[in-house]
Amino acid sequence: MRFMILYTTIRPLVILLTLCTSVLAQLSLPNPPFLPPNSSSGAQPSSGGYPNQQWTTLLGNLLYFYEAQRSGELPSSNRVSWRNSSALDDGIDAHIDLSGGYYDAGDYSKDTFPLSFTLMSICWGANDFGKGYDLANQTAYLDDMLRWGLDWLIKAHPNDTTLYVLIASKDTADGTYWGGDRSIPSPRPVYKINDSQPGTDAAAGAAAAFAACSNLYASRALDNGTFSAPAKLRNDSYSSTLLTHAQQLYAFAANATGGRKTYQTSVPQVAAAYQSSGYGDELAIAALFLSWATGSASLYQEAEAYYSKYKLGDANRVFNWDSKTPGLAVLFSQIAQSFSASSGNFSAWQAVAENYFDSIVNNQGPGSLTKDGLLFFQGDSNLASLNPALNTAMLLHRFSPLASSAAKKAAYLVVIIFFGCHNWSLNVKKDFANRQVAYALGKNSMSVPYIVGVNPNSPSNPHSAMASGGQDIGQIDTSPAQETYVLYGAVIGGPDERGRFFDIRSDWPQTEVALDYNAPMLTLAAMHVLADTNDPYYTSLKAGAYDKVKPQGFPCDPVFSQGCQGPHLSKGGLIAMAVVITVVGLIILGLTVYYVVLLLKRTVTT
Repeated sequence: MRFMILYTTIRPLVILLTLCTSVLAQLSLPNPPFLPPNSSSGAQPSSGGYPNQQWTTLLGNLLYFYEAQRSGELPSSNRVSWRNSSALDDGIDAHIDLSGGYYDAGDYSKDTFPLSFTLMSICWGANDFGKGYDLANQTAYLDDMLRWGLDWLIKAHPNDTTLYVLIASKDTADGTYWGGDRSIPSPRPVYKINDSQPGTDAAAGAAAAFAACSNLYASRALDNGTFSAPAKLRNDSYSSTLLTHAQQLYAFAANATGGRKTYQTSVPQVAAAYQSSGYGDELAIAALFLSWATGSASLYQEAEAYYSKYKLGDANRVFNWDSKTPGLAVLFSQIAQSFSASSGNFSAWQAVAENYFDSIVNNQGPGSLTKDGLLFFQGDSNLASLNPALNTAMLLHRFSPLASSAAKKAAYLVVIIFFGCHNWSLNVKKDFANRQVAYALGKNSMSVPYIVGVNPNSPSNPHSAMASGGQDIGQIDTSPAQETYVLYGAVIGGPDERGRFFDIRSDWPQTEVALDYNAPMLTLAAMHVLADTNDPYYTSLKAGAYDKVKPQGFPCDPVFSQGCQGPHLSKGGLIAMAVVITVVGLIILGLTVYYVVLLLKRTVTT
């Protein structure tokens, strides 16, 4: 009780001091601030010039989404007018301040495992393609976004062998809370791993995030002339702090007294949303980023040992919050080529990466192209179809300059798509990685850019408790009928396997937003700012294009299984089919009678 009184008394001072320290260390934000333009601007081609204004705006929108996902005491620089300070007492029952950070997705939980992946991915991308942020005048917002997550992750790691991994949304008497940020039920349960109850994957994943971001803040560029300079947000003191946390968490992950185990073994509550399939890939990628940070050949070799010990090559499917394996060969190759001190065998890892990308580009698995061109991984894409495709495009863009020959580089950039119907086929050459980006930006059978607010055809009903304005989860799709706030820059889950998108708020596989969904698109957008003078595809879409092709019925996903029963004919189609069947049946019957009569005549004659 004494702690509760003391905490309540000094909390405002603690928050003020934290904010002041953070602001003093950060880059100055633009004045006036960047604000996302109305969606109608995304239907207008740019006026030309370099950098391309539409790509720079998209990059700004993607970063703006993270500001809308903030938890804790919002600063005076907050740009999202409808957001409020929230969940200020997170951690109070555990006698620790865990306010701040980001809400993970469409509800109000804070999840360390996917947050770590998100920060790691964005820092890696900003190191390789950082000039894109600089050209777009978004580097200060990148700094702001990263620190909001990293500063919380530092608080969630209060000592060498403790890491808080979940702050759960507290259920109400009526079930899961669905409402605004002013009335989030509290106190909220918090869960941690420690030395006796460890979580190898969560600790190593956080170590990878800290190490990757330490590299960015130290401006440790890959010295091979292939990539751009890191984004200009260098801060050696902050980089050092991040590196210390990375080293502590890596040691905790590898050497916990309780052994190596998945974090849901120690904290079963995380399994409902973010159950980990293993920890070998997290150990390997943490060791690699630390090898990059410290120049350590032994850490590079430890990463190689993890790859072999845990047979990671046998599980080389998707790159996402749970599976880092496809990114490992790329990172092994980058470090080996850039730093001879790593003692890495560049050609060996180059071959591993090429084997994976060859199979993708040649449509030989593990993913395959849907009818309208989206790279789809069965078992992974079903819950969020765009994310695996965009992550693959990001890795392919990053690796293609490192391919072993000009022919290989060309092969990765070109794919033949076959659309067959009996003996007819059409061969269409497409840039593979950019095709996935264009798909996400509206070049698909629905004419939908799957980013909220960038075009009049963008999704209008993202699965977000904050943005919806609703208060009743039982009436999630109708109350209110129209989303109250525009969640600018949010990448949603995406269409179903048939390429259909229904824009239903309750259909979380298609419409939910999440921190990790935006991560690959951020890096891809930075790449395009850096190297593309052409507009994003959605500028060519006219308002109402989606309405003309919007499907009837239901999607095929875990929410609406009735949509998986196959296409259904309309009433007119059923009538037409019945007429055809009747006519064909009568013809067959008539022919049968005719031949029977002929047969009888021949029999009588004989």
